[in-house]
Amino acid sequence: MNIAAQSHIRRRSLLTVAAAVALPAMAATWPERPIRLVVPFAAGGLGDISARLLAQSLSTSLGTPVLVDNKPGANGIIGTDVVAKAAPDGYTLLMTVRSAQTFAPVVYKTPYDSVKDLTPISILGDIDNIMIVHPSVKANTVQELIALAKAEPGRMNYAAGTSLVHLAMEVFKHLTGTSIVSVPYKGAGPALEAVLKGEVAMTFDPFSALPHLRAGKLKCLAVLSDRRSTVLPDVPTLREAGVSGLTLESWLGLMAPAGTPPDIIKRLHAAAVTMVQTPAVRERFAAMNVHPVGNTPEQFAQIVVSDTARWAQYVKTLNFKAE
Repeated sequence: MNIAAQSHIRRRSLLTVAAAVALPAMAATWPERPIRLVVPFAAGGLGDISARLLAQSLSTSLGTPVLVDNKPGANGIIGTDVVAKAAPDGYTLLMTVRSAQTFAPVVYKTPYDSVKDLTPISILGDIDNIMIVHPSVKANTVQELIALAKAEPGRMNYAAGTSLVHLAMEVFKHLTGTSIVSVPYKGAGPALEAVLKGEVAMTFDPFSALPHLRAGKLKCLAVLSDRRSTVLPDVPTLREAGVSGLTLESWLGLMAPAGTPPDIIKRLHAAAVTMVQTPAVRERFAAMNVHPVGNTPEQFAQIVVSDTARWAQYVKTLNFKAE
């Protein structure tokens, strides 16, 4: 080995040792400046509202400003990539959702590895999705809807506001042997509006339709979770309605770049769990149909892996291509 190579190895060794010494020291003094909380979606949505609740709570518990930074686009990929490539120093965090973390990497080519490049901290809450139809649809149960769709194959349609809803509906069609036509829309908001106007018969929605259900402008046939909703306790789950094999729950989760010191992750986890246990936050969550969670980083990591595998299997089985 020549002298230049030996010198290079020594320099790398010194840098490795320096980094190992610096991380505990950094964790001991953290936080010393404002923290950036990246939200990979536009302002005003459920993820953004929850992120602002979290930012306020973290600012108080950590004693430093936590600033929300919306980086929307590409099904959450743009904002997620910002955090995946950020320095693992605890000053850049990610408020993510299930679709961005476990669905997008399966359907799209992401510039990061959602498992290896990010460190889970905690899932803050679960969100139920529901099956909604326009009042003109002559079905008041899931089985009546299936019968209607089978009686006239290809006549019924649904609004696909996101690729995730598109895939979930294709799974529903596969499980029920129905032919229901996909109509793409640019987002969940326009998709919901299309059902309200009667442009399409149905869609899956993460409970933003609740005011319209209460006003009688829409009908809810099923909750796409393993449990009934506390907001709509009389509505059966999809499994109770006779269709097994499909759940579509969303979650809100806090993550950091891979390599963030364990002491920082521990403090962030404790602060996040404290937040979801406070009565004020639980009340706000309940109004948005968010079920508080606050699990461990290890539990969160396991969910990311299992969710990703499940969506990958759906995509393979159906040869699914995002619109």
